[in-house]
Amino acid sequence: GVTGVQTCALPISRGATGTRMIRRYTNPEMGRIWTEQRRYETWLAVELAAADAMAAVGLVPADAARELREKATFEIDRIEEIEKTTQHDVIAFTTAVAEHVGPSARWLHFGLTSSDVVDTAQALQMLEATDLVLKLLGALREAVKARANEHRCTAMIGRTHGVHAEPMTFGLKLALWYDQLGRDLRRVTQARATIAVGKISGAVGTFAHLDPSIEADVSSTSTASPCWPTETIRFTVSCRVPSGHAKAVGATNTTVAADASIENFMCIFPAGSARAKSALRNEAQRGRGAANVQSALRVTDGPMAV
Repeated sequence: GVTGVQTCALPISRGATGTRMIRRYTNPEMGRIWTEQRRYETWLAVELAAADAMAAVGLVPADAARELREKATFEIDRIEEIEKTTQHDVIAFTTAVAEHVGPSARWLHFGLTSSDVVDTAQALQMLEATDLVLKLLGALREAVKARANEHRCTAMIGRTHGVHAEPMTFGLKLALWYDQLGRDLRRVTQARATIAVGKISGAVGTFAHLDPSIEADVSSTSTASPCWPTETIRFTVSCRVPSGHAKAVGATNTTVAADASIENFMCIFPAGSARAKSALRNEAQRGRGAANVQSALRVTDGPMAV
């Protein structure tokens, strides 16, 4: 089977309503991606990448950019304490980081606006989360493939309209799931490409203080994070980012629905149940493919898929 479904002691970061994912239902790796700690780490990665890009073209002193990368850090408690006064999350964050840096902190967030950091960082977190979904989904598909080969001759009762229908094999059922999971993989991969965007264009996206080359540099670098966005967005950021999020969520929901249908099927009958064998015998008594049904009954003397 697929590993990585243990319970997690780490709640994900709070949403707009302050709600959290129930801990026991959270995949540990996914939970770590959406913690407050990881959110601020990703904000800081964007800030430092922007400072490096600006230092490369002389907008920020090279020594200051280097000192920022060496000293920049934060404590969540301090950010929350400052936010009570500022009533602004990004200002609270940059203030908390500046306390660790000293004079060079004047170049932190230089030329940026809040959405440059928040939107780009959220895209990075979503890419990280999507990569995890793809990894686990791929592992699930391979496990289903192996089981399909194992049970290619295992008899089971087919169902239609919620009742027993003609006999079939469990291998065929698994092969259909394997194909379905392949479509899910393609959907999630396409959604990943949609959300792989970054925005470093300053207040209201006008590039008034920054050249577009800065945005391109930040979006293409891999020095601060292994999954920087591969595509830059400018004036379309207000519509592209939300639509990308919606596509990613939609693709994931479709995948979850497929997995739920597999789980529901597997919970209907225990393996080798008397009810399944009885259904096969009824088929034989009705004269429906008697030879095949008798063969299936011999298989059900051992473990049987239902």
